[in-house]
Amino acid sequence: MEFRQLRHFLAVVEHGHFTRAAESVHLSQSALSASVRALENELGTPLFERTTRSVVPTDAGKVLYPYAQRMLGEAQDAVAAVGRLRTGELGTLTLGTVQTFTAVDLPALLARLHGRFPGIGVTLREATTDELFDAVTTAELDLAFVALDARPLRSGLTALRTYREELTVVAAPDHPLAAVTDIEMHDLQSCSFVDFQAGTGLQTTIESLFAAAGVHRHITFRVGDMDRLLELVRYGLGVAVVPEPIAQRSGLRRIRMNTGNRCRTLALVGRTNASPSRAARLFLDLLTDPIA
Repeated sequence: MEFRQLRHFLAVVEHGHFTRAAESVHLSQSALSASVRALENELGTPLFERTTRSVVPTDAGKVLYPYAQRMLGEAQDAVAAVGRLRTGELGTLTLGTVQTFTAVDLPALLARLHGRFPGIGVTLREATTDELFDAVTTAELDLAFVALDARPLRSGLTALRTYREELTVVAAPDHPLAAVTDIEMHDLQSCSFVDFQAGTGLQTTIESLFAAAGVHRHITFRVGDMDRLLELVRYGLGVAVVPEPIAQRSGLRRIRMNTGNRCRTLALVGRTNASPSRAARLFLDLLTDPIA
């Protein structure tokens, strides 16, 4: 059974006449009749009672009629849905991010994507960099914002965008360091630290920063949640090294580290050998033109 046969069958039912039905589907009468006969042969029963004056459906034709309408309607809906997917009116984007990503205002960006393409559904997942690498590699995620360290990017992944973000020390307003704006790395050796430990990325970057300076940190608290880290610092239980945008929003005292490399690298990664979905491409376009 072919869609064109069902279309021809419906035309005959609706017009009650082979000639007028043939005109409506832009066929000759003989071609339309042959199409209907082929459908009848496939079903093994007549679909019309033919008289000299009228053509009316048989009981079999009456049974087939609502099914044919529904099948053709769903086929048209499918074509329309694919068209909306192609133009960006419909689709899905699965996106991952590390907890501390601040290089892009992600909520604002997703709001703009939704405002421009409301038919695109977005699934956002927060995880560690290694977990996000796994999810992008296995196509669970289209794209992911990750924090990189000194290791090469995992095979099969590519960095579509990269960002540099300065790191800074934060302290409570009544902490002894609160009175200074800059500090030498070796002067931090006497401090107690609250350390962020949620996988690779920020954690390993901070470890490398202090190792390069030959400074051993005294870590009194290790946490995997940035809000918890900031609260512990706020209560004077230690200082911490965090990305500058997070430090600015925290309201804590910010102390600049006097060292040549106090930045971390962030990236938006995708699969190397896979073309981004239409929804992912539209998201990337917004990143390229963030104020449009």
